[in-house]
Amino acid sequence: MVLVFWQNWLLQARAQAEKDRKTKEWAVQLDMDMSEFNDLVPNMALRFPFDLDPFQKEAIYHVENGESVFVAAHTSAGKTVVAEYAIALAAKHMTRAIYTSPIKALSNQKFRDFSRTFPEVGLITGDVSINPEASCLIVTTEILRYARSKLTHDISLTITHDISLIHPLGHSLIG
Repeated sequence: MVLVFWQNWLLQARAQAEKDRKTKEWAVQLDMDMSEFNDLVPNMALRFPFDLDPFQKEAIYHVENGESVFVAAHTSAGKTVVAEYAIALAAKHMTRAIYTSPIKALSNQKFRDFSRTFPEVGLITGDVSINPEASCLIVTTEILRYARSKLTHDISLTITHDISLIHPLGHSLIG
């Protein structure tokens, strides 16, 4: 009986997800002309000592316009540049940002990396809490998932390192 209920629920959920997919777009793949990037984003929150790739420029443009951004690129492509920019933009607007990672080792690495770039960085993992009121807070996914009401009261953006937080039916496991 439980199995039948589960199957019915799953079928209904899949049908609803398909209906939602057909009626509204929640993601759009863009390929904008970024040749005039400096005119589109004249007052950058963070400048980089190298030329940005087109996908980084496009993502930064959309972050600047208050849009949600999903960056999918191979390892070492430069996705962290977009995350760093978003954190700098939050600081520019005097709000806080959370960066989540799936494992403690990566959270520790990002804490060290971001501490070189930003003046106020915090870290919360299962066993460590350093500067939890910082404007840039690095947390493990598990911490955000179970303590989000305490952490997100004044957060303007959340950066997710790992897409495993996105449920296959289109609903965030965190939300």
